Amino acid sequence: MTHWRKSTHSGGNEGECVEVADLDGHIGVRDSKNPAAGHLTLTRRDFTALLTRLA
Repeated sequence: MTHWRKSTHSGGNEGECVEVADLDGHIGVRDSKNPAAGHLTLTRRDFTALLTRLA
C-alpha cells in the first residue's frame, strides 16, 4: 500500500494541498483534495530539481 504524506508547505485551510509518496524509487505527487484524479510520477532526480526550482 502506498503511503501518501501531505506536504508541510500545503498550508492549513488554504485549499492548496499537495501529497507525496515513495513509489519504488520514484516520487508520486498528487492533489490531496482530488486523489482519484491520479498523480505525477517523477524520478528522484527530477523531484529534487522541481523542489530546487520552487525554493
